[in-house]
Amino acid sequence: MRDYEELTAFLGEWGRFQSLVFFLLSASIIPNGFNGLSIVFLAGTPEHRCAVPPGANLSEEWRNASIPLELRGGHTEPSRCRRYRLAVLSNLSALGLRPGFDVQLAELEQEPCLDGWEYSRDVYRSTIVSEWNLVCEDDWKVPLTTSLFFVGVLIGSFISGQLSDRFGRKSILFLTMAVQTGFSFLQIFSTSWEMFTVLFLIVGMGQISNYVVAFILGTEILGKSVRIIFSTLGVCIFFAIGYMLLPLFAYFIRDWRMLLLALTLPGLLCVPLWWIIPESPRWLISQGRYKEAEVIIRKAAKINNTPAPAVLFDAAEMQDSKPQQQQKAILLDLFRTRNIATITIMSLLLWFFTSVGYFGLSLNTPNLHGNAYINCFLSAVIEVPAYIIAWLLLRSLPRRYSISGTLVLGGGVVLFIKLVPTDLNVLSVCLVMLGKFGITAAFSMLYVYNVELYPTLVRNMAVGATSTASRLGSIIAPYFVYLGAYDRYLPYIVMGSLTVLIGILTLFLPESYGNALPESFEQMLKVKCFRNGQQTTGIRNSKESPKTLITPL
Repeated sequence: MRDYEELTAFLGEWGRFQSLVFFLLSASIIPNGFNGLSIVFLAGTPEHRCAVPPGANLSEEWRNASIPLELRGGHTEPSRCRRYRLAVLSNLSALGLRPGFDVQLAELEQEPCLDGWEYSRDVYRSTIVSEWNLVCEDDWKVPLTTSLFFVGVLIGSFISGQLSDRFGRKSILFLTMAVQTGFSFLQIFSTSWEMFTVLFLIVGMGQISNYVVAFILGTEILGKSVRIIFSTLGVCIFFAIGYMLLPLFAYFIRDWRMLLLALTLPGLLCVPLWWIIPESPRWLISQGRYKEAEVIIRKAAKINNTPAPAVLFDAAEMQDSKPQQQQKAILLDLFRTRNIATITIMSLLLWFFTSVGYFGLSLNTPNLHGNAYINCFLSAVIEVPAYIIAWLLLRSLPRRYSISGTLVLGGGVVLFIKLVPTDLNVLSVCLVMLGKFGITAAFSMLYVYNVELYPTLVRNMAVGATSTASRLGSIIAPYFVYLGAYDRYLPYIVMGSLTVLIGILTLFLPESYGNALPESFEQMLKVKCFRNGQQTTGIRNSKESPKTLITPL
């Protein structure tokens, strides 16, 4: 049977049909941008201190002195989790003694916040932290909430591909949109942290599934040249647009339930797309549903004002289109030889730590100096030039040097934050944004590089394995942010060091720029230190197929 590209060549690379699919699928990614990182504001931690009940028998002077002072971030501030024992303060107040004059406060006994907390409403009116008191002994629940969302992302990335292969791209795309929108709406009515977190995990499943299926559908419908732009710029930039909308919504809506409602409603705008976005003709053909595929192709020709051939599928082609048997690969094939095992381990580490850096810096924006909403907006805006630079680098420069250079840039500038004087807070924010720029650019290039390293037999499995490593990195990223509770510079030191190290390690991977995609294990490029050595035996040979030259993007 003819190749799909040959079959639909009469449609052209770019017309009204392709532009419609390109922009509508890209637009469907916008809700992923603000839902994926909404936890930055939903779980924002306001300034807080122990509550002193109104009925406490304390003078105004003793009430004001009831919270001990502690050193935090180089400044002396009221404690967030301790107070002086109220029973003792009541006795001292009744005796007419004055704090700091008649009584040395440092010698008084302290106790935890037995009557709850008072929260500042300067930045947030209400968050899940202030509603369910996720502070002090329960502050571990905040990073766990974010991690469980990314556990949902991990689960969704496993099942979305299998579901779309079985039931179709379009059906699963809109089903996962419904899951993301519907369960986000149910979160508004959460009555406990546990209920919110379980629903958030399901939202994570829908969020990544929507992203993956939209990506697959676009790459299958669009032609080769448009497909490259869609996968490197279209999807990524529209995700960044959604990310930019998040702080805008959050700035004007300071209550977490109303914010969640505002972030959920745009999902309803995707409903009319059901009647516009087509099913993938490639998938329909693979399922033997030729009549449905022909209807879509002829409709595309009509939209493009292009005459379609009288016959698209003849009987002989349909008879000869039985799927060919292919050699099956197993996970151990990614470690079959010393060379491929080294590439796999280094790739897993590369994806893992790049993901930690990206999500760590994204989730840490509220902890930066200055306005949390502006910082989050800047963190989103910086992704747009990062994606454009990554696309330009992939067009003209070797992969290893491009990825390594952007990682070393991103991690290196983050390490310098500790050296910035405390009165130059703007410089600290600029360094964080520059670090985010480098790591984001590297992250977007990893997809292309990963595909080019592995042979056809295990390419899909390799992408799945490295994607899993990336999800695991996002799951632990909130705990890197949590290190800031002990030292505000610690997250930057750890993330920056790991990012620089993995950037240097990337230089030892093979260079794939300008090479044909490997079809077998023998055609795989060698790791730098193995280039002069012999490859170990035990290679599983895959069937030879025509070589495909990789042209610069």
